[in-house]
Amino acid sequence: MPTINNERITARVSEQIKETLIAAADLTGATLNQFLVQSALEKAKSIIEKDKIIHLGNKDAQLFFDSLENPPEPNTKLKNAVKNYRINIQ
Repeated sequence: MPTINNERITARVSEQIKETLIAAADLTGATLNQFLVQSALEKAKSIIEKDKIIHLGNKDAQLFFDSLENPPEPNTKLKNAVKNYRINIQ
């Protein structure tokens, strides 16, 4: 059975904030600790996911899709890169 290494995270908050967090945890049926960990994890995942999204303006998006539909002819560097790739995978 694998060993689980639990790390401790602490935070100092005002009594009013703690009471609000406890009330929210109670409403979800979780302990304060469970609520804090789950809420922080959801927020962290959301932030990480947003960081992975590429935002383009209309002009840039149109240029991107036009390039996909009508790609430019490969230049010498690209042709050489493909040749080198094919040689290295054999």
